This record gives sequence, C-alpha cells and structure tokens, in this order.
Amino acid sequence: MRKVFKLEDLDCANCAAKMESAIAKIDGVTSATVSFMSQKLNIEADDARFDDIMKEVVKTCKKVEPDCRIIL
Repeated sequence: MRKVFKLEDLDCANCAAKMESAIAKIDGVTSATVSFMSQKLNIEADDARFDDIMKEVVKTCKKVEPDCRIIL
C-alpha cells in the first residue's frame, strides 16, 4: 500500500533525511521519502501490517524530530 501523509513542524532538510533513512529501516517498509519542501511523507509498506507500521513510523519520527507531527 502506498500513502502520502502531511507533516507539520518539520524544521530542516537534514532532519527530513534522517527521518527518511530511519523509516526505510523499519520492517515491512518498501520505500519511504520525506520531503522538507512539501512537508510530506510518501510511504509504501506491507498492506496487512500498515497500521502497525505507521505506529512505528510515528515513534521513529518523534525520536528524530520531537516537534514534527504526521497527520494520519
């Protein structure tokens, strides 16, 4: 399943790159891109576990950028 999520309060391109790298390492994620300019997260992940994967993505993003919020 491929989805696009809006991000709020992503402060810098470096943080976006760190988030993208961390999300890509999560089990079940096929691909992920985080765009600082458009403030969006594009993610492709396993359909059957998508909700659980997104919970892990939110936790991972909070570690990198505590102020950033993913609008689910």
